[in-house]
Amino acid sequence: MAEKTGGTYLVQKRKADGLWTVQNMGSDKVIKTFKTKAEADAFVKERAERNGKGVVARASKGENKGKFRKS
Repeated sequence: MAEKTGGTYLVQKRKADGLWTVQNMGSDKVIKTFKTKAEADAFVKERAERNGKGVVARASKGENKGKFRKS
């Protein structure tokens, strides 16, 4: 695994169309969109390992809706 060099990826569900997005934390630019959370998680996990970054996801439902969690 690559040493973490800083930065974090964010996985969250987009309200407008229900797609899951992957983007850099603090950025408005979307790197890639997916139909399912599982697809987004698989993509971001591999990318985070390769680039030495962390991953967080924003809960889309339940009592933690809108809150960040480690992915």
